[in-house]
Amino acid sequence: MFLSTLLFAAGLLVAETPDTLQAVTIVADKGVVVSRTDTLALRADGTATQALLRIPGLGISDYGGLAGLKGVSLRGLGTAHTDIYLDGVRVSNFQSGQNDLGMLPMEALGSAVVDYAQNSVSFRTAKPVFGDSPFAGQIGLQAGSFGTWMPAIRFDVKASERVAISTYASGILSKGDFPYGDAADRRAGNDIRQLRAGYDVFGTLRGGEWQIKSYLNASDRGTPGSVSWPSTDRQQDKNYVMQGTLRKAFSDLYTLSISAKGAWDDIYYKSSWGDSEYDFTDLQLNSSHTFRLTDWWGVSLAADIERGTLKSPGLYDAARTAVISALATAIRLERFQADLALEYRGTFDKGAEGLNSLSPSVDLRFTLFEGFDLVGFARRAFRAPTFNELYYPGYGNPNLRPEDAWLFDLGFDWHPELSEDWTLGLKVDGYCNKLKDKIISAPSSDDPYIWLPYNVGKVDAKGIDASLGLRYDNGTFAGGLSARYARQSALDKTPDSYTYDQQIPYVAKNTVVLAGDASLSGWRLDAVWNLRSGRFDANGEMPDWNTLDLSLSKDFRLGRVGVLGLNVTVRDLLDCRYELVRDYPMPGRSVLGGLTFKF
Repeated sequence: MFLSTLLFAAGLLVAETPDTLQAVTIVADKGVVVSRTDTLALRADGTATQALLRIPGLGISDYGGLAGLKGVSLRGLGTAHTDIYLDGVRVSNFQSGQNDLGMLPMEALGSAVVDYAQNSVSFRTAKPVFGDSPFAGQIGLQAGSFGTWMPAIRFDVKASERVAISTYASGILSKGDFPYGDAADRRAGNDIRQLRAGYDVFGTLRGGEWQIKSYLNASDRGTPGSVSWPSTDRQQDKNYVMQGTLRKAFSDLYTLSISAKGAWDDIYYKSSWGDSEYDFTDLQLNSSHTFRLTDWWGVSLAADIERGTLKSPGLYDAARTAVISALATAIRLERFQADLALEYRGTFDKGAEGLNSLSPSVDLRFTLFEGFDLVGFARRAFRAPTFNELYYPGYGNPNLRPEDAWLFDLGFDWHPELSEDWTLGLKVDGYCNKLKDKIISAPSSDDPYIWLPYNVGKVDAKGIDASLGLRYDNGTFAGGLSARYARQSALDKTPDSYTYDQQIPYVAKNTVVLAGDASLSGWRLDAVWNLRSGRFDANGEMPDWNTLDLSLSKDFRLGRVGVLGLNVTVRDLLDCRYELVRDYPMPGRSVLGGLTFKF
């Protein structure tokens, strides 16, 4: 309550001055905004991983069904190397380094931005849109295969010309007993009961904006394990987050951006091996100070501090303070743009020596001719070991070094102006990521049956990402086609490794995503075809897979009362039985239909 009150007051009391800082795009959460990004629109009836599968350069880990853990990684670097942001504030997990995307409030989110240079995925909340009335909202119910029910409600209030409030709540109830394999086996213990709810307060002021967010997640779910070693374990999790952001241009010279966050996570595992509980508390304070020195040159100083504590009876009592600061400069000329930064990261764990690192980065964009840009970036990135890797009893290794990576990218972006109705875009990127001191698990020298984490790994990831999109919109009919291809060679270069020069686990050599959509008279049809081939894990090559998803929706306007929306989605239409993680099958063909009333 103190945090929200403080931020609310700050948003109202800051002096109102004109916003003239348009050239410099430095922000607090990541130091500097870079040019190589992909933006995805999110749908409330889907999951985060279903949306992110449209990006070939991403690696998705999904343990199957709505109850399964879901994570994301970029270009062969691993999930712990990929930062997740929600409205500009980091979603942290010092315990395992994997943020479960299934805990994010999907019903409130509008878009996701994949940032290749900063190796992050940023989710953004959809802001309310009002008509003649100061009230808006929607009520919906989705239901379908495997005993799945997904009710949701959202209510928006325009409190004033400068303040809007959104509240929302949703539930997921699913048996999760989908069939898998060639036989009549069904996935058991994959049920979930989940509640997500929260609110957002959006405010504007001359020269800036502010936002307060608070949300909670509570679930009771099965953790069925692999099909080779099924289990009856269960997980109960509770998560509560409160955060706020404020951006304010005080003059033509100076802009301040600040954010703060407090979060509490509780996860309880009920297992045949023994019950365990983990309490994680996360506190953050982030700030950025941007100075526009000339019309084309700006400088920024960002400083963040984060405190995380993890307690588990008999297992954990760990605490970490992370300090991040960055000095950055942005140059904006007519045909040339450059962002340069030097970032410091300090990681200080209770009872251990601190880890310190410096990471330079450079991001360049040059307009060769109108509509055609050459782009490139280079960056150094560190990843501190997680609490599990350092301190887990019987497994942790307190002598681990951070993973050290260099990221390089070079490409072009072609977006010609065809006509008022037609748009065309083509992007091609070649990249190379070199990772050393990779943390891997291997048998210990004292006992081959005990596996411990070591800094012995090296990975060389090279590849190309290409995307082509064509869109038409004349105000009555709208439609588009897109094709994306990724070729990725992510090889284990660890000396004396039994997988030396082989593709690292779960990174697909070839990824193809074809998508199309068409809208007319309130009808909308979406189709997405996804292909992954050339994947390996420790047991060898994994089967290729492809899926075809179709979605049809129609909006009916009910006079001044509102809009009634009907939708039907068929996922994996051809019923391909596949796995993103070996022995954790994904659902085959499924159908989800629903009604949504918007007022």
